[in-house]
Amino acid sequence: MKDYHISKNNSFYTIGLSYLKADAEVRGKFSLNDAAMENILVEAKKLGIDGLLVTSTCNRTELNGFAQHPFQLIKLLCDNTSGSVEEFQEVAYIYKNNDAINHLFRVGTGLDSQILGDFEIISQLRASFNRSKKHGIANPFVERLCNSVIQASKRIKNETEISSGATSVSFASVRYIMENVADISAKNILLFGTGKIGRNTCENLIKHTKNTHITLINRTKDKAEKIAGKFHLVVKDYGDLQTEIRSTDVLIVATGAQSPTISKELIHTKKPLLILDLSIPKNVSDNVEDLDNVTLVHLDQLSRITDDTLERRKQYIPEAEIIIDEVKGDFIQWLETRKFAPVIKALKKKLKTMKDEEMDYQSKKLSDFNEQQADVISNRIIQKITKQFANHLKDDNVDSDTSLELIQKVFQLELDTP
Repeated sequence: MKDYHISKNNSFYTIGLSYLKADAEVRGKFSLNDAAMENILVEAKKLGIDGLLVTSTCNRTELNGFAQHPFQLIKLLCDNTSGSVEEFQEVAYIYKNNDAINHLFRVGTGLDSQILGDFEIISQLRASFNRSKKHGIANPFVERLCNSVIQASKRIKNETEISSGATSVSFASVRYIMENVADISAKNILLFGTGKIGRNTCENLIKHTKNTHITLINRTKDKAEKIAGKFHLVVKDYGDLQTEIRSTDVLIVATGAQSPTISKELIHTKKPLLILDLSIPKNVSDNVEDLDNVTLVHLDQLSRITDDTLERRKQYIPEAEIIIDEVKGDFIQWLETRKFAPVIKALKKKLKTMKDEEMDYQSKKLSDFNEQQADVISNRIIQKITKQFANHLKDDNVDSDTSLELIQKVFQLELDTP
């Protein structure tokens, strides 16, 4: 990447792990909360990294950024999580330059999602970019790449049917409940955690089960009340959690804690209880399975549910890949122009110096010299000359490297590069 004058570090890397090789327990060790992501960006900036995205979801944790060596990024991740370098290496992937760009396009467009066509990741990617920009660690490359991935995602969603039908983690959880709990419309359901997955699950529950016995609990009560007001549901205090579990038939846990919030010590019920854990890292302790009447189902089990909808989506992958290639092609074309940006900038600076010298000479030589008018005309000529050179360098039939060398030699240019 050094030829593109976008970073003082030579290469763009993706380091990360996902559901493909890492199970929920391992992903939990490398999961990043907001504070950890902020800390990585602060530490990265101190290391001289000038472009970095940090993304952590239920399905994956990734760092995409410029570095002298990928281990710089791996160390940042491991230093801010409970996972070790050795554990990371067992399940990790590392991509460099074009492969890293290709990977980010597939992730951001839902082709690499645990459930094909699930576009939840794009809002996470947008949040990652905004976080990096706030910390001054989103260079023009990172900004342009993120915008291109978002553009491809929108086009795929609008121009193909890859996201048609109701298939998502929240829908899969509701479908599992409907298939495994008899007379679901009459059962008591408790939703603990009202973040994005919790909200989506709640909406799907109401839509598909026709159940009105849904209770919401969240550590921050007003968040639960906003959702409850929309659907006329009951909200209970966090302190009532143990009592509410006693009377529920289905417990859905979608909290964002870094350690289990539900354990067998909280459960004092003799009737059958189905618990769905939609959290990464796991927010339900495995010890609940010591209880004979409890069935525990985790996110990864739900995500493996496939149906006709998911199979139908697969036929739209080629259409999605064509769109990705188009948008990625525009990005690569922009990237190529970065090669000669310093030369064009230096050429413009040189021509301006020549203009200023000539203006100074003519103003002394001619008594009626109109300096303002001459300045306007000469600036327009400089703009046209530099544009002509830029268009020449953009031409696919032109050997841009040879042309750049010649322009630098003819005009004796001094380049300012990162």
